[in-house]
Amino acid sequence: MNQENLQTGRQEAIQGFDIEGIFLECTPCGNGHINDTFMMSFDRNGETHRYSLQHMNRSVFKDPVSLMNNILHVTAYLKEQIKAQGGDPQRETLDFVCAKNGEAYFVDSFGEYWRAYHFIEDAYALDEIKDPQDFYESAVAFGNFQRMLADFPADTLTETIAGFHDTKARFAAFEKVVEEDVCGRAAEVQKEIQFVKDRYDVACVLGDLLEAGELPLRVTHNDTKSNNVLMDNATGKGLCVIDLDTVMPGLAVNDFGDSIRFGASTGTEDEKDLSKISCDMELYDIYTKGFVEGCGGALTDMEIECLPIGAKVMTYECGMRFLTDYLSGDTYFKIDYPTHNLDRTRTQLKLVWDMEQKWEQMQEIARKYKNK
Repeated sequence: MNQENLQTGRQEAIQGFDIEGIFLECTPCGNGHINDTFMMSFDRNGETHRYSLQHMNRSVFKDPVSLMNNILHVTAYLKEQIKAQGGDPQRETLDFVCAKNGEAYFVDSFGEYWRAYHFIEDAYALDEIKDPQDFYESAVAFGNFQRMLADFPADTLTETIAGFHDTKARFAAFEKVVEEDVCGRAAEVQKEIQFVKDRYDVACVLGDLLEAGELPLRVTHNDTKSNNVLMDNATGKGLCVIDLDTVMPGLAVNDFGDSIRFGASTGTEDEKDLSKISCDMELYDIYTKGFVEGCGGALTDMEIECLPIGAKVMTYECGMRFLTDYLSGDTYFKIDYPTHNLDRTRTQLKLVWDMEQKWEQMQEIARKYKNK
């Protein structure tokens, strides 16, 4: 969607949602790779009320109606769980605003889909892990998300992106992209391509365990970066899990693993100096502790034992996805410069290598918390 159409669609969406008050402003916010996010402000009786407005990327999410149905079913269930615990469902899960036609989304004149929800005040997102305690609290929040949804029937949810964490299928797609080499980029990244190919077993391991019935299918978030937890300004504790586009059936160890690959890395996702990239074992340990505690006994012993492989698989998969996108011409992830996806690829593959050097330590940490 070009910028002119996006701006027109945004104006239509602002008027299309059932929000009381006088419109004040709408400004861009957030740094997500996929959707366009804006902050809307309205005046109501002299008080400013803020809402998040998002344009859903239909090139990624082919069925936005099913996506929203997933989110609405999960958030409705979470609200009941939060109420039962004496919490505040307006702050502890996303609260969506209906369009004027009663739907949970608005469709603009270009056929693009928008949604709006109440902005959660007095909270912040962790864009960078600076304090181990913050990482621990985000782990507790994602673990708590797993615990509250442990009895939700995962098979009733739609796969918003088919095969999202089917790493074996992503490996096959990667091989096809390498062979086709539509942008002529494969020759310059042979080292990265070979690294991925040499670890085909990593692509298969979790799918094989699921198929064998050794890991249970659960409702999973599937994008558990630390910046998808809002932290309470007053308490510093995890308040609300956000960005629920990829909530669907999956594996708890994948949710754990994605947090580690993003939050326990000693560098940013697009760091060019790979000497700065490693998996921080202190952060890995404290996140494992918080996640297991947050899950409150919902995880099986096998799931806890598989937490290290979840971290390795998710880091490997993400690196493979960045490399696939680079070879395809950067059609999926937003980029800021031509080699952005290649830089992202290299950080993830360096993390995989570093985890392999620390593998026994990672396994010992998981066993430590399984036995508590």
